[in-house]
Amino acid sequence: MLKIDTQRWHQSLEILREQALKSSHPRSRERFMGLYEIAKGKSATRVGQETGRNPQTVMEWVHRYNAYGPEALMYRHTGGHPPLCLLR
Repeated sequence: MLKIDTQRWHQSLEILREQALKSSHPRSRERFMGLYEIAKGKSATRVGQETGRNPQTVMEWVHRYNAYGPEALMYRHTGGHPPLCLLR
């Protein structure tokens, strides 16, 4: 069973839920909500089915959070073309 180590990062389930609702990017919100759901008892398989993600990806979110904290789940654009609105 996956365990979310909120104590290590001085967080609670409510803080995870707040991050899921208030993060600026949809992918970050999805990741935090996935962790919240797992902490409430859902399996990574179930969260994966509900989000359209591979269960391994969901488990990776858990491991990244446990190892590096909430910042590890924040979405960062890492490649590809810049958005058209930034081109001049």
